[in-house]
Amino acid sequence: MSENIEPLRQLKFEQLSVRIYANNTQMGQAAAQDAQAAILQSIEARGVANVILATGNSQLTTLDALAKQDGTPWSKVRFFHMDEYIGIAPEHPAGFSQFLRQRFFDRLPEKPAAFYPVPLLDNADDLGAVETACQEYQSLLRQYHADLCLLGIGENGHLAFNDPPYAFFNDPVWVKIIQLSPESRKQQVHEGHFPSVAATPFHALTLTIPALLAARQILAIVPEARKSKAVRAALMDTISETLPASILRKNGHATLYLDNESSVEL
Repeated sequence: MSENIEPLRQLKFEQLSVRIYANNTQMGQAAAQDAQAAILQSIEARGVANVILATGNSQLTTLDALAKQDGTPWSKVRFFHMDEYIGIAPEHPAGFSQFLRQRFFDRLPEKPAAFYPVPLLDNADDLGAVETACQEYQSLLRQYHADLCLLGIGENGHLAFNDPPYAFFNDPVWVKIIQLSPESRKQQVHEGHFPSVAATPFHALTLTIPALLAARQILAIVPEARKSKAVRAALMDTISETLPASILRKNGHATLYLDNESSVEL
């Protein structure tokens, strides 16, 4: 196990712990160490760990470091992820389950106990298929209570794909279809996953905010300067569904990991 990395600064915003690191690499390594500790604790307590993973460029250093952590019994870990586009092919490089396989699962020394990807759907207008997919995935999440959730914050402050005006703190469901906001679609282009906004899907399935916050421990991993305005707003503006990430301040089981760039406006 690698040496513990200490943050440059530690802050508290209401119930949310915030840790600031010198750079993206150190931030990712620290988050990975804490994620491994949470996984091992869950396995010791319940014999298995259930983990929800985010995708996107913000998660790369953490996923890379987590895959390299020694001593993790991956065969005792079940994985879920938190959103998926509607209308893309299974082999599409921007697909989130494909992202996780290439960037994380293929790098593990052994297979995990399970990976339950958010279903890939062809058409957002097929309401029967959408409803079935949402209900089936929600049933899995309720059956296997998440011990750990690794998530990011979008450039517009979203959590998963809970974009305003569809981000409800008391959403009655755990999985739903949403229409992606222009900001979210632009972010996917900025990260290099699609060549243009026009090529980016309009709809996705997402875990809702109550589903994410139900995890026993939440690690919010948010590097890069392009996230700095969203970070400042989430920590300092009014807690509101117009800024979904602001709800993290009400969660004592959440920790926010920042680097020198994403924390520049604090």
